[in-house]
Amino acid sequence: MQRAKLALAAFLCVSVPALSQDPSGPADMSLSSEAAAAQKALRQTFTNLTFEEFGPAPVKGPLYQAVAGGRIVYFAPESGHLLFAAVYNRDGLNVTATAQDEIARKRLAAIDPAGALAIGPANAPSVIEFTDPDCPYCRALERFWATKAAEGKPVRRLIYFVSGIHPEAAAKAEHILCSADKEAAFKSLYAGQEPSTLLKCASGNAKVTKDALTVTKMGVSGTPTLFIDGKLISGFRQDELEAFLVTKHGPANARP
Repeated sequence: MQRAKLALAAFLCVSVPALSQDPSGPADMSLSSEAAAAQKALRQTFTNLTFEEFGPAPVKGPLYQAVAGGRIVYFAPESGHLLFAAVYNRDGLNVTATAQDEIARKRLAAIDPAGALAIGPANAPSVIEFTDPDCPYCRALERFWATKAAEGKPVRRLIYFVSGIHPEAAAKAEHILCSADKEAAFKSLYAGQEPSTLLKCASGNAKVTKDALTVTKMGVSGTPTLFIDGKLISGFRQDELEAFLVTKHGPANARP
């Protein structure tokens, strides 16, 4: 626990350019003996980083790990602080990301890929996507996928609808699922083309209801939420998606 607290202090409270430093470093005479010992331990543990400032953090007492919306957070009950942070061990491993990936892999067992709305070529790399027709970031993600498909980097999207955030999300999801060409209806609605009448059908309603249960089991609380190669991505994080596409399709300048 003490190691985790030191790592959190290192990455939350100081700037960290990638420069080496003297592990002993000059002592800050204004620090208490306990704080000075902590500063020395910090420098000796993370010898590849330079720390310009060091001092007491507002967090007090032990830290506990919790999961909210598929994301790991840390709680300090003694001082009442909630930390959205990445904890690194002395070897530079992001243990928060490792734990979060393990949680994502366990939650993926709750998903039945056969029940998803599949969009994209069957032989393309697959992603699991939780989306909302009225979510602006989901619509931006749709434009991103379309652009990448045009560049020759398509994906196979396994779609689950999140219907508890926007008031018309469930009805619009049902409209897509009741359409003769579901993919075309999806793309049209996500492009902002509102149909004059929203279609309704028993199978579409059942799928929206089933998706809502899956959303609960997965702990999805925001959109878009994606699971890619067993990893959870919350929100439209273009850099991470670009990196995923490079691993699957190769860099743009490497294409024939």
